[in-house]
Amino acid sequence: MGVTYIEGVVTGPTQQQATVRFLVDSGATYSLLPHDAWKAIGLAPKRSLTFALADGTTVERNVSECHVSLPEGEGHTPVVLGEPGDEALLGVVTLEILGLVLNPFTRKLHPMRMLLV
Repeated sequence: MGVTYIEGVVTGPTQQQATVRFLVDSGATYSLLPHDAWKAIGLAPKRSLTFALADGTTVERNVSECHVSLPEGEGHTPVVLGEPGDEALLGVVTLEILGLVLNPFTRKLHPMRMLLV
């Protein structure tokens, strides 16, 4: 099992930006922004959701949305508003919105095969 990181730029509602180093996590549903990053770009909670962690425990976290720009694509995506100490994650919903998949062998992002059926 390998670890893949990718740098991206996130933009908030007032066009403030922050550069974030994301851990690409194909097991995470939503992307997570670290506390300092989402505060810096002016995000505010829109709703609260309960998430299961890898060990089975659950946590409640606030969710918002922002624009994310990666070398492979850009788009608007929901994001979990991290708490101090949380690491940035790039989750499956964001990858799908951007039309990207993680190749598990090369650990690189590639355009996904888009279906219109």
